[in-house]
Amino acid sequence: MNTPAAAKVVAAQAERRPSLSAFERYLSIWIALCIVAGVALGRLVPSAFQALGNLEIARVNLPVGLLIWVMIIPMLMKVDFSALSEVRQHLRGIGVTLFVNWLVKPFSMALFAWLFIRGLFAPLLPAAQIDSYIAGLILLAAAPCTAMVFVWSRLSNGDPLFTLSQVALNDTIMVFAFAPIVALLLGISSITVPWSTLLTSVVLYIVIPVAIAQGIRHALLGRGQRAFDEAVARITPWSVAALLATLVLLFAFQGEAFLKQPLVIALLAVPILIQVAFNSALAYWLNRRLGEKHSIACPSALIGASNFFELAVAAAISLFGFESGAALATVVGVLIEVPVMLLVVKVVNASRGWYEAGVAGYAGKTR
Repeated sequence: MNTPAAAKVVAAQAERRPSLSAFERYLSIWIALCIVAGVALGRLVPSAFQALGNLEIARVNLPVGLLIWVMIIPMLMKVDFSALSEVRQHLRGIGVTLFVNWLVKPFSMALFAWLFIRGLFAPLLPAAQIDSYIAGLILLAAAPCTAMVFVWSRLSNGDPLFTLSQVALNDTIMVFAFAPIVALLLGISSITVPWSTLLTSVVLYIVIPVAIAQGIRHALLGRGQRAFDEAVARITPWSVAALLATLVLLFAFQGEAFLKQPLVIALLAVPILIQVAFNSALAYWLNRRLGEKHSIACPSALIGASNFFELAVAAAISLFGFESGAALATVVGVLIEVPVMLLVVKVVNASRGWYEAGVAGYAGKTR
């Protein structure tokens, strides 16, 4: 049974989450530099990157697989699955989060991808890559954010206990729901991916990293909270470095396509931006209608808007390859994540008065 003292410990752990660092705040700039470096290196030493691209076992690129693990495991170490016991404390907020994350977000992204990529923007895009772009966008929206949502929640004064519990619950669901949702939406989009390949990606990039991360977490916590915090602080930069190295590799392969059609990046960003605005606004409004506190609505809206882009990049490379439109589409998600989410944080903070007025009205009607 969960006690008030235990709840305080979990909340205290959440309060130690760092705010957005200067490096994270300017992540888009670093990504842009990685794009430039990747394109340049891909043209200067193409044979070296071709050799890296050929280091595969069962369609899994070994250098990228290693980088993805280094990228994901430090983030998954921060997830406290014991917070699942706190889910019942805010059932309305959790209900909204689950509804938006799993029943709205992947399907709305697929809809926007079809409307813009297969419809409005199709004449401006390479025809051979349109299905691949749609697949990348679906992968991007198929899993909610795991790590950065702690930062977004902190910046919007979100309830740390709720944030922990909803991340733990989403990560648990992701193990079982990611593959079926992706398979369904890709099938509806007439994009064929073998189930064996998809399940291999789930095992490699969700199940195994979660198991390793939680094993390390428990071992470090056995030495005390301070030892755990110090270890996380030391290895967190590895995660960002691995992400940037992966992007350099991606654009070393994508360089020619990028130089020929730079407009593709801007066009792919459109459905991503629209789905962020739609899903965050929907979650925020639903929480207001249900009378949830602002400190619950903020992380609920933010996790509904942001994406587990590290997993999306890994799955796109594994399923479709380095040079695919799917890999490029997920990279666009990485490129715009930080500035877009900072904008969402600013909106929910600025609208607190409007939100609380609506909650007060709801409370008056239910008396």
